[in-house]
Amino acid sequence: MLASLACLALAARIQQPVFRSGIDLVNFSVTVTDKKGNLVTDLTAEDFEVYEDGRRQTVTYFAAGDAEPGRLETHLGLMLDVSDSMGDDLAFTKTAAIKFLNMLTDAVDITVVDFDTEVRAARYSQAEFARLIERIRQKKVSGYTAIYDAVGLYLDGAAAQDGRKIMLLYTDGGDTRSTMSLHELMDLLKASDVTMYVIGELEHQPPSVKSSQRMTLLQMAEVTGGQAFFPTSVKQLDEVYGKVLAEIRALYSLGYESTNGKLDGGWRKVEVKLARGSDRGLRIRARKGYFAPLRQ
Repeated sequence: MLASLACLALAARIQQPVFRSGIDLVNFSVTVTDKKGNLVTDLTAEDFEVYEDGRRQTVTYFAAGDAEPGRLETHLGLMLDVSDSMGDDLAFTKTAAIKFLNMLTDAVDITVVDFDTEVRAARYSQAEFARLIERIRQKKVSGYTAIYDAVGLYLDGAAAQDGRKIMLLYTDGGDTRSTMSLHELMDLLKASDVTMYVIGELEHQPPSVKSSQRMTLLQMAEVTGGQAFFPTSVKQLDEVYGKVLAEIRALYSLGYESTNGKLDGGWRKVEVKLARGSDRGLRIRARKGYFAPLRQ
C-alpha cells in the first residue's frame, strides 16, 4: 500500500517535475476518432508521426490498445472527493465508483485516493477487490476539499509505475484546502503520462461557481488527453462508462527517445500527427508535450 503523505512534503516536491532517469523513453497515449467521434482502432506504427519542438522523432515503441500481444499493463487511480460539499452526492459517488470497478476488471492494481481536508491513499490488487469495495462503502463526508493535493499525490506514486495509467476523478470541482495551486498541478499533469477522466458532480453547486468549476475540471482532463463528463444520474453512467472503457481499450501507446539530450527541465512541445494518406479526416487527442529531465 501507499503510505499517506503530508501535504507539505508533497508541496516541496512540486517546484520542478523530475523524471526518474536521464534520457528515458518518452511515452504518449493517443486516442484517434473519426469526424463523427467514433474510435479508430486499426492504425499501425507507420500511420503516426511524432514531432518534438518541430523536429521529427523516431517511434521505437508502439502498442495498439488491447489487441496488441504483450500489451501494456493497466494501472487505475480512483480519486474520491469525500469533503462536506459532497454531502448530497456521496451516495452517487460510491455507486458510480463501484460500478466502474466492476466493469474494468483488467487493471493489475487500483490506487484509491480519498480526500477531504486530508489526503489518504492505498493501492490494492485485484485479489483485494473485496477490501477495496468495503473501503469505498465506509466513506463519510467531512472537512474541506484538497483536490489538487490529492491528484498530485496520485501522480507522484504513478510516476514509479510502468504501463498504461488511467486516473478517474469523482468530485464537485471546488478546491478549498490544497497547498498546491492549480497552476502547479497543471504543470504536474503536463509532466505525467497519466490519462485523466473526470466525473464532475455539479448538480448541487451554486450557479455562481458551477461554470468555473466545470472549466477547471475540463482543463485538468484535457491536458492529459482525457475527458471530463458531467452525468446527472446513475442511469447516465452506462453511456459515460461505455465511452471511457472504449477509449481505454482503444488507446495507442507511442514511445520514443528524444533527440534533445539536454537535461534542462524545460517544456518540450510534442505534436502527434497522422502520416499523409492515413489522416482521412481523423482527429487525434493526446497530451501536448512534457517536461524534460532535470540534471541532478
